[in-house]
This record gives sequence, structure tokens and C-alpha cells, in this order.
Amino acid sequence: MRKLFVSLILLLAGTSIQYIRAQGIGFARGADVSWCTEMEADGKHFYNAQGIETELMTLMHQIGMTAVRLRVWVNPEKVYGAWSDKVDVMAKARRAQAAGLEVMIDFHYSDFFADPGRQTKPVAWGTYSLAQLKQAVADHTADVLSALKAEGIEPRWVQVGNETRPGMIFEEGKIDWNKSGAAAWAGYVALSNAGYEAVKNVLPDAQVIVHIDKGPDDNAWFFRDFKKYGGKFDMIGLSHYPESSWQTENSKTAANVEALATQFGVPVMIVETGYASTNATLAGQVMADLMAKAKAAKGCAGVFYWEPEVYGWWKPAYYNKVGWNAYNKGAFTSQGRPAAALDAFAGDDTHIGALSGESAEPVIYDLNGRRSISPARGILVANRKVIATKQ
Repeated sequence: MRKLFVSLILLLAGTSIQYIRAQGIGFARGADVSWCTEMEADGKHFYNAQGIETELMTLMHQIGMTAVRLRVWVNPEKVYGAWSDKVDVMAKARRAQAAGLEVMIDFHYSDFFADPGRQTKPVAWGTYSLAQLKQAVADHTADVLSALKAEGIEPRWVQVGNETRPGMIFEEGKIDWNKSGAAAWAGYVALSNAGYEAVKNVLPDAQVIVHIDKGPDDNAWFFRDFKKYGGKFDMIGLSHYPESSWQTENSKTAANVEALATQFGVPVMIVETGYASTNATLAGQVMADLMAKAKAAKGCAGVFYWEPEVYGWWKPAYYNKVGWNAYNKGAFTSQGRPAAALDAFAGDDTHIGALSGESAEPVIYDLNGRRSISPARGILVANRKVIATKQ
């Protein structure tokens, strides 16, 4: 009966395709929760809206998140302690998968935070030449991803570098503005591509993200030159932290997302965002506005909040070492419950518009709930719709 039903569907459709392709892919609603294990070790607990203590990844899923982002440092113990190293990341990734969340891995290629103000070389790589750094990037990337894959955890997205507008792994990977053309970009492109190729060797279907800051700015020049001089990427990642002119800044970021997606033919994702927790109601309005504009932007693949689980002016021990203030963009209340900023991440069935008139690939699962990269014959589910293959 089942085969007859499927055959009848295909006969009526008059199709000989292997499987029916659903249009669009899911809009990712996510959060970078890399601090969670450190917070838990520091005695912090997390609660749902009713005040019931809930494991954080499970809570993210209940809120409406579909994914988490986890940063990876090379050897953070050299700086302050073993957080966001391979072992810690593995533990969090297991929890995320158990909670039904997809995973993004964010390689910083540093022992500490990498951002536009610092792209510090890992201590262990301190004397390496550019060629040795390329190999180290490839080995580190493959090591972490292979360990995840061995446990059945296959990240959907992988960042090769974090906020790399000035380049990565200084000085060898710094964009040298004293030079022109390919010579200025050579070191950065070489290191970024080493990460790209390592990802593809382990996870051929993962989308590799190149990530920069300043979402409201015109960033086309960066990716135009990066691509011109040989840089590879499957997706563009942007950081966007709206401030006082948040409506205008959100509009500019959404417009830039669509412009970049259209120009380069790849999805664009806001991989970091957040708003000051001092006014929870306003933070909710800001995030709702950003989410609505991001979903309306053609080619936007999703939005990730950066460390929403922070509450009560918690700060990691190393803040005192580097002179930072406590993080003030957490999206939990002082009682450890989700605040209004996370209302915007409630679930829906929004899909990304196809780019350049092409059909975007669906996310396909079999009836056992296993994600299928190369669909076999049978009844499948794509983007929550039942589809049928030829019997």
C-alpha cells in the first residue's frame, strides 16, 4: 500500500526526479552559549519562564532556538584555563545535539578571543612560518571536527576565523595595507583557505563562514577583494550590535545582508548580535525589529544572539586580568530566566528566499529523524514537509 501510494503521487505529478525538492531552507535562530559551562562551574543555574531549573541547551530549544554556536580556542589553558578548548567544546556539542539543536563551530585560531582588535597567534605556534601556520590551522581544524564527527556530531556551519576584518593570526595573516593587490591579502587568504579546505576534508557538506564585524557598514569591498585574491567561503557572517539608533542600524544591516547575498550568491548570517540588558523591554523591541528585518532580507540565513545566558552581571575570572567590565548584553533576568530579548527567537516556519533565481537546497531527514545529505529512496521529510522518492 505504501509503495502504491508513493507511486501514485509520482505518476500524478508526471515526474521522474529522484526526490521532490522543497523550496527554501530553514532560517536559523541561534545563540552563542560558549560561556555556559564556565558559568555552571561558577555556580550559575538556568530556569525556564516558570522558574523550573532547566538544562541550558534544552532551554534554548524550548525558547525556539534551532542552533547554538560554540567558539574554539587552541590552548586557552595558556591564558586562563581550559574553557572553549576541544574537550569543553565537545561536551557542549553533545548537549546541544541531545537537545535537538544544530551546531556552528567558531574557530578563533587563538588561545583567547580573536576580534578586530586582536588576532593573537597561539603560544604553541609562536615561532611558526606562514607555511607552518597553514599546516597548524589545517591540523587544528581537522582535529576538532574529526572528534565531533566520530561521535556523530556534524556541525552544519563552521567559521574559519572570528571577526577577521584585519586578517587573522598576526603578523603572518594580517592584511598588509602597506602593500597593494594580492600581496596585501596573501597571508590572510592562505590561512583562511587552509581552514576552509580542512573543513571540507572532514565535513564536505558543512557551510564554511568568513566572518567580519560592522554589520551596518558597506562590507562588499572586503568580500570582493577577498574573493578576487583567492579567498573561499560558502557563507558570509556578520556581527551586528545595535546601539541608540537601533532602528536605522538594523535596517542598514538587513539591507547589507541582502546586498551581499545578491552580489556574491551565498547566504549571509548575523552570527553575533545583542543589546544592553539594562532595559529588558527595549531589548525585546530591538531584537524583534532586527529579527523581522533579517527574515525579510533575501538570502539571510539566520540570527545568533551572543551569550544570552549571562545574567546577574556575571563575568568570567579572566575579565579582571584583561580589564573588561562585566558583559552587559545578556538576555536572561537576574533570576536566571529568559528575558524579553529572546521572545524574537520563538519558532516559526520562515524560509530563506532563493538566491539568483535558483532553488535553495532543503534540509532532508528520513523517517528515523536522521539528516540525509544524499537522499535515498523512500519517504523523507524536507523542511517539515513529507516528500516522496521514486520507488
